[in-house]
Amino acid sequence: MDRFMKRIFALLAVIVLIFTIAVFYDKINTTTREIHVIPPVYCMQLRHKFANIASATNPAHHRFDFKNFTEDLSALMRCPPMSNITQKELNRARLRACCNATGILYYNKQNTAANQNITYETSSKQSYHINKDFYNMLPEDFPWSGRTLSNCAVVGSGGILKNSSCGREIDTADFVIRFNMAPVNDSDVGLKTDLVTMNPSQLLGYKNLKSNPGPLVERVSVYGNSILIISAFNYAANTRLSVNAFKVLHPIRPQQHMVFFSSSYMKNLSGFWKRQGLKGVHLSSGFRLINVALEVCDHVHVYGFWPFDTNLEQQKLTHHYFDNVGPKRGVHAMPKEFLNLLKLHSQGALTLHLQPCL
Repeated sequence: MDRFMKRIFALLAVIVLIFTIAVFYDKINTTTREIHVIPPVYCMQLRHKFANIASATNPAHHRFDFKNFTEDLSALMRCPPMSNITQKELNRARLRACCNATGILYYNKQNTAANQNITYETSSKQSYHINKDFYNMLPEDFPWSGRTLSNCAVVGSGGILKNSSCGREIDTADFVIRFNMAPVNDSDVGLKTDLVTMNPSQLLGYKNLKSNPGPLVERVSVYGNSILIISAFNYAANTRLSVNAFKVLHPIRPQQHMVFFSSSYMKNLSGFWKRQGLKGVHLSSGFRLINVALEVCDHVHVYGFWPFDTNLEQQKLTHHYFDNVGPKRGVHAMPKEFLNLLKLHSQGALTLHLQPCL
């Protein structure tokens, strides 16, 4: 009997020891998790700080404390995303009043008349006459006509998307916008595309387009039936390139509409942001389309917009997720654009994604 009781006590001792160890490790894990949880009050302070950073900060200035900036921003990214309906509706109302992407983002048969003259974005003295052939190239309407879109993903090309595993998350959006015919993949940036920009300068790389359309057709076909949108009316030289590309692509891929940015919309949007203090030769196409999404979408998620060469952990990044070719200097004010996006994120008007996706 004594031997049996000793065995019972020994077994109980082992159970107590295992339970004690389990509780100890659970406390360690809980403490570790709590270290990464940002207190709500601190989140509120961070949002207030970044909501006011755009007008007070110049990332190009030699006194800009990038390390402190990224540490605070990393903490903000661990705060629960905030959605502020009031801010969203205010931004929607402002953008519709000034620029009206809802009705004039690109030329179509609803907002353009045959025999109309289009003035160029960069020169009101130059105009393009809408003849019958050009009018027939125009689509009937917008995909969001008469409604707002729900969840939109705007996917930039920043190196911060490399190895991000955000592809699946991006593809769940109702409407996905991409830029400058950037490559797609299922792991980091997703495959779904509803609208993708083409830069007229990209067309210069396709020689003898009329007799050899294959390379361009292959390039755009990866975007399925998405809309291809191009700045045909910022400079007169771009009109011919854009119209020629349309005439080549449309007979081969009639299901994939190629449309032309409205010069009025681009001019109005540039003026709107200049009045907010954002000065640059041109707004980037990414920043423009985020503004479009703020106007036509209920929830805007922004990926791949990060204009710096290191990430939030101070690790080196390539310029794009697909190459390391830098931008032309002096054309876009990318860091200042980003600070305005950060302000909108902090206000709850959109959601910036700067960390790898789970």
